[in-house]
Amino acid sequence: MIEILFSVVSAVFPVGCIVLTGFIFGKNFSIDELTLSRLALYVLFPALLTDIMYRTTISIEEAIGIFIAFGLTYLLLCLIAWGIGNRLGFSESLQKSLLATTALPNSGNMGLPVTLFALGEAGLERAVIYLISWNLIVMSTMPAILKGGGFRSGIIFTLKLPIIWGMILGLTLNLWDIELPLKLDDGLHLLRGATIPIALLLMGIQISKNRFLPGTYELCASLVRLLGAGFVAYLVGKILSLEMLDLQVLVLQSAMPSALTSFIIVNEFGGDATRTSRVVIVSTLLSFLTLPIVLWAIGAAS
Repeated sequence: MIEILFSVVSAVFPVGCIVLTGFIFGKNFSIDELTLSRLALYVLFPALLTDIMYRTTISIEEAIGIFIAFGLTYLLLCLIAWGIGNRLGFSESLQKSLLATTALPNSGNMGLPVTLFALGEAGLERAVIYLISWNLIVMSTMPAILKGGGFRSGIIFTLKLPIIWGMILGLTLNLWDIELPLKLDDGLHLLRGATIPIALLLMGIQISKNRFLPGTYELCASLVRLLGAGFVAYLVGKILSLEMLDLQVLVLQSAMPSALTSFIIVNEFGGDATRTSRVVIVSTLLSFLTLPIVLWAIGAAS
């Protein structure tokens, strides 16, 4: 358990330092947040997804069970978040934010190291499948959901996003075993490396422009993400009769705090960016308390 807690701290501390740097910068300098946000969404995130798809060595057969389980979990969480928002009379902007923070776990820079420490290399392999499923499903649907305008409009809008074509390009290169010439893969990997730092700095800048006063909404939204999402994932895994390790990875990854990407997507396509950033931070801090509980519940704590 000590190693797992250290893993959580190790995953969160560097993230917090970068957000703090962005906060300090935002307090002292004026910057065009919209341009920085679009740079991340339309250039850096497509590079990130292209690189992930290009380099993965996981087969379709290995991925299909976790892919289906994540897809069902994601769908149910979207429906639950939308139902809660309607029931409580949230504004459309706040409903979108709740949907994004509830349905999008931080399964990458936090989920992978925690899974490695808790479930070993075999668990990590399955966590990578979860992360790829996350990228394929979320990036293909969430921008269109937040943008609105109906199904046909959503499809057309999604197909215009460079994120989608980045994924398609990466998968095409991977499936056809095409090697990029002139070390372009190194350039792609270098560009990918800028994605998370820029997004974290942007979140810090955004927080610096508003008073950070988390209240009941931020606490409740965080608990829905951290505990509610894990419970939904457990039910889905049981219904699908996943093997024990697959089930453990599904639940653990689904119980991660809200993803930084939820803030980026909300900031660009619609929603309450200020409250979204607060939920990302509050859920990350609360995860120090909830993740040990989740690990105990799935039998991964020792």
